[in-house]
Amino acid sequence: MIKYLSYILILFGFWLLFTFDLSAPNMIVGAGVAILTVLVLGKYFVENTSKLLDPKRYFWFMIYIFVFSWECLKANLDVAYRVLHPDLPIKPGIVKVKTNLKTHVARTTLANSITMTPGTLTVDIIDDYFYVHWIYVKSTDPAKYAEDISGRFEKYIKKIFE
Repeated sequence: MIKYLSYILILFGFWLLFTFDLSAPNMIVGAGVAILTVLVLGKYFVENTSKLLDPKRYFWFMIYIFVFSWECLKANLDVAYRVLHPDLPIKPGIVKVKTNLKTHVARTTLANSITMTPGTLTVDIIDDYFYVHWIYVKSTDPAKYAEDISGRFEKYIKKIFE
């Protein structure tokens, strides 16, 4: 019960942050949406809610946001260069990247981070491996391309979710 109550409070807090409106109707709707969301999807949320209260995780999340934003900016510029270059310098391929992440939420976050970075797309996850379509395969060395694709994200995601 405490787990679901903490979910409701966290979702309601996000509602208030996103709407930035403390009027009574907005708070009633926000509470209703939070309660409805937890009733329908609560069983799929993070299992250990005590992890959500650890301030170190929020610190690493803020660092991760900056790292992700920087990597996304670099990838956007790289893809723009490839699109605008007259010779269209691409060398696409699907690479197999091993992950050390164990929880589903951490793996999903990594897969989404890879997909949201231009030039890469997570195609599948099988066991401990991500299959990623990459616009320009720079190396045939698995350690090198794994570091290029997921290494910059994985260490922060591990500190946040595991």
